Amino acid sequence: MKMTLKLLAAVICLFMLTVTILTSMAESLWAAWPVYAANPWAMATFWDAYSGFTLFWVWIAFRERSWPMRILWLILVYLLGNIATAAYLFIALNQLRPEQPASDVLHRRPA
Repeated sequence: MKMTLKLLAAVICLFMLTVTILTSMAESLWAAWPVYAANPWAMATFWDAYSGFTLFWVWIAFRERSWPMRILWLILVYLLGNIATAAYLFIALNQLRPEQPASDVLHRRPA
């Protein structure tokens, strides 16, 4: 299960990096923003995504024991979105010892 989750997190991270780079090469976020912001469904999706990022960050804040790491991940999640969430999950899974089950990733990191 751990290997499947690691692979999923890595694939999503790489996929989102690719999509973001290709989209940025086609049109900058700042150039697209006025049209995007004028679309109510686009804004609903935007707020939905950032609500999810906030919930994911609450889990990160629970797991991480130091405020500098909590703040770093808050910035990364808000700037990079699911690129950062997938990277965090991949890192967290890789920090588990071989004998630990994947579910241990949900627990608070040891001091």
